[in-house]
Amino acid sequence: VQLQACGGGLVQAGGFLGLSCAASGRTGSMYNMGWFRQAPGKEREFVAAINRSGGSTYYTDSMKGRVTISRDSAKNTKNMVYLQMNSLKPEDTAVYYCAATESDHVPYKYDYWGQGTLVTVSS
Repeated sequence: VQLQACGGGLVQAGGFLGLSCAASGRTGSMYNMGWFRQAPGKEREFVAAINRSGGSTYYTDSMKGRVTISRDSAKNTKNMVYLQMNSLKPEDTAVYYCAATESDHVPYKYDYWGQGTLVTVSS
């Protein structure tokens, strides 16, 4: 399974940014997917997750209300997920990673990881 995340960049505090991630793997396979981030000098932390149907979403408390995870419902893009981030703060600066798993056990244990995309929030 390969994950390709994109959409990172530089944004001013209070601004918004959208990330996307495409998971490609076995034809017809659906994955539960999530977003993580790692700020400089800090450990990687969970941001949000969405189940394979899109019916359940999970968020870290520190970003709840400011981020929305979603995924495509179209047949050929069902493993495309998005992370919309609003009211960004300088402390949201980090490399954001998407991840995927076929396991349905919550909290998800991810087997596949993307390369990360850098989000920089200026004050």
